[in-house]
Amino acid sequence: MQKLYLDDLRPIPQGFVGVRSYTEFVVYIETKGFPDFISFDHDLGLEESGYDCAKWLVDYCLDHNLQLPEFEVHSQNPVGKENILALLNNFRNRNLGL
Repeated sequence: MQKLYLDDLRPIPQGFVGVRSYTEFVVYIETKGFPDFISFDHDLGLEESGYDCAKWLVDYCLDHNLQLPEFEVHSQNPVGKENILALLNNFRNRNLGL
């Protein structure tokens, strides 16, 4: 199982591959393949946010006719966390016909 951990500061948990930025997130998926699980942080320093990564992921799924992988949001930013969850859950529910 391929598990991706998006966070610019926290230590990468055992069993995960870590990416620290939007650019690393995109490059990883485009070169290493689609992960089975993604754990999102929202605040990624001065660059794009975890929300931008989630939006890119939705577009990637649409472009490649893929279902979202399993995911969680470990961000301590409550608004950012809710925004990522809302985006991904709405996309998942739309694809399931809910």
